[in-house]
Amino acid sequence: RDLQKNDGQWARAKGLDTFCPIGEPVPAPADLDAIELVTRLNGVEVQRARGGDMAFRIPFLLHYISQYLTLEPGDVVATGTPHGVGRLSPGDVVEVELVGLSRVSNPVVAAS
Repeated sequence: RDLQKNDGQWARAKGLDTFCPIGEPVPAPADLDAIELVTRLNGVEVQRARGGDMAFRIPFLLHYISQYLTLEPGDVVATGTPHGVGRLSPGDVVEVELVGLSRVSNPVVAAS
């Protein structure tokens, strides 16, 4: 967030090394609106939302993007985040779960 405030643009703040950890690929469910995302910070739930809650739903985003570039199996489309973003500190653990599909857990470490 500090970089976003200073730069006025999110590219650098979102694109630094280690800033986009993702889990193993999983097959997409038939109902993309039903995908449920849960984020926990140190075991405490801080975000919960479904695909159908998004301002731009997943099928719309995929259609729109595919008009300008070729999407291939395994490509990742970052869609943004629901309400609940907060500060992280070294030692925190962030867990992101797609309920019933996958879960990834990452420790927060200080920059070296």
